[in-house]
Amino acid sequence: MTLVRLEHISKTFRQGDIEVHALTDINLQVEEGEFAALVGPSGSGKTTLLNIIGGLDSPTDGRVHLNGTDVTALNESQLSDFRLFQLGFVFQAYNLVPVLSALENVELIMVLQGRPESERRERARHYLDLVGLGKVMERRPSALSGGQQQRVAVARALASGPRLVLADEPTANLDSDNATALLDIMHKLSHEEKTTFLFSTHDPRVMERAERIIQLRDGKIEHDKVIADVQAQ
Repeated sequence: MTLVRLEHISKTFRQGDIEVHALTDINLQVEEGEFAALVGPSGSGKTTLLNIIGGLDSPTDGRVHLNGTDVTALNESQLSDFRLFQLGFVFQAYNLVPVLSALENVELIMVLQGRPESERRERARHYLDLVGLGKVMERRPSALSGGQQQRVAVARALASGPRLVLADEPTANLDSDNATALLDIMHKLSHEEKTTFLFSTHDPRVMERAERIIQLRDGKIEHDKVIADVQAQ
């Protein structure tokens, strides 16, 4: 099943009198359960494309279809609801609420979804345990390392039960052991729960585990390759 379909996506930024073409005529499909990576040099358009897919930015031209919905046709209220129930985000800046504990940060999106307290507490604990933070879930972000905060952000994205997780450099602040463990968890979910993962990354550890590599250069797709033997690793 096709979960993401991009049709002729272009994005132009204006800097004074100068137009910067961040993306040019991108056509792309991502299937349910894929474990894919957007790669390319800085300025190639990876983060811009990720933000457009997630409805955090609008294309100058083209259409974004997610799970059968034309996201580009939604108003702000509809788009907010759609992101809440369909998407999980992992940002480089973590975006944790400083006055909440790790557990409360993971619960927050589920509060907005209207889930019962017992369910969201159980799911939050489960995913914090999965990312190795079971012993520090009552701590606030200021009492956690950068790598721990990154793992809280990943647990938050997973706990809400999204169809698609968009992750911008999710392993940037993790050592090799924690990065490998986190990728193992996400890879398992992609196959067992059909959660789709799309990463923007420079990290060779992510590229080695990705089952599809989408190479961007100068705002265009340069290569798009499915790695058939990754599951066997």
